Amino acid sequence: MIQEYQLRVLPEVAANEQRLKEYLVHEKGLNAREITATRILKRSIDARQRTIYINLNVRAYLNEMPKEDEYQHTLYNNVEGKPQVVVVGAGPGGLFAALRLIELGLRPVIVERGKDVRERKKDLAQISRQQLVNPESNYSFGEGGAGAYSDGKLYTRSKKRGNVDKILNVFCQHGASTSILVDAHPHIGTDKLPRVIENMRNTIIQCGGEVHFETRMDALLIEKDEVKGIETNTGKTFLGPVILATGHSARDVYRWLAANNVEIEAKGIAVGVRLEHPATLIDQIQYHNRNGRGKYLPAAEYSFVNQVDGRGVYSFCMCPGGFIVPAATENDEVVVNGMSLARRDSPFANAGFVVSVHPEDTEPFCREHGVLAGVAYQKALETASCRAGGGMQKAPAQKVEDFLKGRVSASLLPTSYHPGIVSHPLHELLPKGIVWRMREGLRQFDRKWRGFAGADAQLIGCETRTSSPVRIPRDPATLEHPGLEGLYPCGEGAGYAGGIVSAALAAVARKPWRSRRPARFFQASGRRSDAAFLRFWMKIRPCEPCYAGTGCHQAGNGGRLVFSGKERQSAVAAAVNAAGCGGREEYC
Repeated sequence: MIQEYQLRVLPEVAANEQRLKEYLVHEKGLNAREITATRILKRSIDARQRTIYINLNVRAYLNEMPKEDEYQHTLYNNVEGKPQVVVVGAGPGGLFAALRLIELGLRPVIVERGKDVRERKKDLAQISRQQLVNPESNYSFGEGGAGAYSDGKLYTRSKKRGNVDKILNVFCQHGASTSILVDAHPHIGTDKLPRVIENMRNTIIQCGGEVHFETRMDALLIEKDEVKGIETNTGKTFLGPVILATGHSARDVYRWLAANNVEIEAKGIAVGVRLEHPATLIDQIQYHNRNGRGKYLPAAEYSFVNQVDGRGVYSFCMCPGGFIVPAATENDEVVVNGMSLARRDSPFANAGFVVSVHPEDTEPFCREHGVLAGVAYQKALETASCRAGGGMQKAPAQKVEDFLKGRVSASLLPTSYHPGIVSHPLHELLPKGIVWRMREGLRQFDRKWRGFAGADAQLIGCETRTSSPVRIPRDPATLEHPGLEGLYPCGEGAGYAGGIVSAALAAVARKPWRSRRPARFFQASGRRSDAAFLRFWMKIRPCEPCYAGTGCHQAGNGGRLVFSGKERQSAVAAAVNAAGCGGREEYC
């Protein structure tokens, strides 16, 4: 027999299976001898009151053992010899797109400008030790993308725009802890995520796909408004429809698109700093206890959002028990981001503290840079931060108390930022519109959480890579670029995601749709069916502040598909034909 219970227990009960069984015996009247196993289905922390409780959804197995796995498996078949699709970028969007293509019987070919996830570590160490940035292998570029060596959080506000459970289960299938299926705020950790990414790559290769590292896309191959493939820095070309998942820092891609008259558009971003506290202070504030979190509670998180004069002021990518890391992609920049290990046991807590920036805020850069004004805006702040830090990867910093009073910090607090920090008036470095909103936001949050903006808080700048400043448009029906057939913008780099999960959702189908592409692109032997229309990348509802997701689709008919062009776009035309699905349309 299986029984499920909604429980509200103390942390020490939730942390110990034996104590949990004892609770079920005493509070639910179960027989201790009959409880053969328990499984926690959902777990969340209620810290609204001084006494902290853990909310649990628990499944108790009585006189039987669990028969089902803790996660759902996805079947990946061999796709050798199948139609080919080029995936540019091996971040969450690119990796999940590749896995989804395999599910659908298509062969992914991934090209990644950076190194594999293990080799990246050497270049990341060089940033801290020698303060040298490899432009092709850093915290933003390489296998796993910017998410591989960031915090590794797996929760999103975009739950209604795609199958989040599918994403988490795929992670578990490739080695992630099944706790991510349980926790309200799932987290893998920077130390655990590389192994998961490696396993995902191995699945792709074992199924017949390809992964090419240190292979940068330099140009799209375009013929008569149709993308035929890509050219790379290695001299090799890869043919097929292109899923563009290059990440938010691939500025050379944006420049190439703009220079070659491929339509792109400006998009809002958020800019600010990293706000760092002692982890014990955040524990004390959030758990209402001078002694901090104690033995059974995790490092405390926080999240705040407010409006100041029509602009959002909010925390971003909060890293409890984490580190601040250098996320620049060139040596004349200083960019900061946050990460944490699975244990989250660093003595520091940090979060992005940012203010919304609208496209009109970048107007001074429009005359010279046009649609890339947002990119220039980011770059200007990053180079200014570099100069303020002394020309290396040392970052400008200021105590929060001094920032609020407009004075230079005579001394700085300890920090987790390994390259080092230099005292600098951030209120002079950042734009005035951002500074006064940040000040007001800090005061508001300090009134809510006493000590939050006190003597133990420090700002480290600048945080500029919150999202892409550019959106690559796509047709609302086909999710294909409106001016280029065969080009499918995806993930953060295309302006349709903001984090690991939302970028992964960019590769998981949610809802079938009917393409508006004319039937002239196909000729079928026999009766032409509705399934003969292109269904490549199923639509996902928009999220805030951008759009999340793309997912693969299939096209099929009762017979053979023949393209009108010289080259067969086999990956786009890959289909489940009507004979194979009994005359019914099949959706992924």
